[in-house]
Amino acid sequence: MFAFIVITTTALVLLARITTALYAFHKTYTESGVPARRVAIVFGAGLWRDGSPTPVLQDRVETAAKLYNAGKVEKLLMSGDNSLVEYNEPEAMRQYALQLGVPDTDIVLDYAGRRTYDSCYRAKEIFQVKEAILVTQKFHLARALFLCNMLGMDGVGVEANNRNYRKFSLFYWNIREIPATFTAFADLLTRPLPILGNPEPIFPENSQ
Repeated sequence: MFAFIVITTTALVLLARITTALYAFHKTYTESGVPARRVAIVFGAGLWRDGSPTPVLQDRVETAAKLYNAGKVEKLLMSGDNSLVEYNEPEAMRQYALQLGVPDTDIVLDYAGRRTYDSCYRAKEIFQVKEAILVTQKFHLARALFLCNMLGMDGVGVEANNRNYRKFSLFYWNIREIPATFTAFADLLTRPLPILGNPEPIFPENSQ
């Protein structure tokens, strides 16, 4: 009985990962080939001890800046964790985007994007984003696309792979995505509420 439970659970977890990968296949584009959207959502990915963005997060912001400069998007929604005063992902993302030439007026910060689910939920409900380009690495993009689209957004994705990461890191990130993707399915079934608040539409003229 125990072996059956283990095998069944493992199969379900792997099936979730495969399902999101297949779902994201036709929604993933190159920087030049992605259809234009008004907003790019950039997901947090950790900070160094000095508060600066990690290489993974730098790549996400750099890719979003390229999309902005190419006229693919009008605004960048930086969604990350700011649960501690000394840990502020959105602000670090903003500062790096400013260094890359993105005007401050076109950068929007979401301080409560603690998880991918939270970022997608809040983008739709708080910032009232109806369609967006999601910017993150390949290992994370499938889950992000699946979540945002299942929560009612028309999302397409661009991979932020601007450098060669260590093989061990890539292996770890991909393994971590397996249970994280299963959790994403559970979130979609139970619909837990993230931190919310009053709507702050990025484009008030198009707000719901």
